[in-house]
Amino acid sequence: MISKRIVLKFPNTMVNQPIVYNLSKQFNLEFNILKASVTPREEGLLVLGLKGRERDFQKGLDYLKRKGIRVQPLSQDIIRNEDKCTHCGVCVTICPTDALTVDMKTRKIIFTNENCIACEHCVPACPPRAMEIHY
Repeated sequence: MISKRIVLKFPNTMVNQPIVYNLSKQFNLEFNILKASVTPREEGLLVLGLKGRERDFQKGLDYLKRKGIRVQPLSQDIIRNEDKCTHCGVCVTICPTDALTVDMKTRKIIFTNENCIACEHCVPACPPRAMEIHY
């Protein structure tokens, strides 16, 4: 079994298509929608947790790519710029998934991107703008 969180970006021509349904029915993949921004006549964005057998997972990703959907790991979307971070802790208070925490020994902020769902709450809240979106 494989379990990954991915970001799907698809063209406006695909927003009315049953993309996630097909991943489930055709490729036996379990899904959890973590974030969605799908508007008619605009590009769509889905953050999904996908789980399934490795062979089915790869076939599902191939299907998405054939449909013209860009697929990337979730960890590529939100990053912390280490050079800008002052470890002030503002981001910790608003992170709903504990992706941003304080190391109690060093008092430094730890970013665990495996916990991040790309909600983007940390981006505008960060005073030195160390939290960045990379689409």
